[in-house]
Amino acid sequence: MGTVEFTTANFGEKTSGDGITFIDFWASWCGPCVRFAPVYERAAEANPDVTFGKVDTEAQQELAMQFNIQSIPTIMAVRDGVIVYAQPGALPEAAFLDLIQKVRELDMEKVKADATAA
Repeated sequence: MGTVEFTTANFGEKTSGDGITFIDFWASWCGPCVRFAPVYERAAEANPDVTFGKVDTEAQQELAMQFNIQSIPTIMAVRDGVIVYAQPGALPEAAFLDLIQKVRELDMEKVKADATAA
């Protein structure tokens, strides 16, 4: 499936429903972002049931501010409309693939119950 460009116009639609969405907050001038891009693209191709979005923080400054992105790349994972991961830093490929698997294995009823209790 590849990656999808996320903008302020489509971000809510792409991240609010059921399923898993990963978001790569990046910029073209960012060396680590450029080096992480092929890892992200390969993961997107290998996991067609997952949405992989990219947010260009230069073009989508409002989204970057909304999520308090202070360092790039920042990787965010959303499952069933709930942010379950958000950390800056380019991950090695094996670590990123492990993260995808961990997000798949989450017990979302427990996650939502814990979020409600907090």
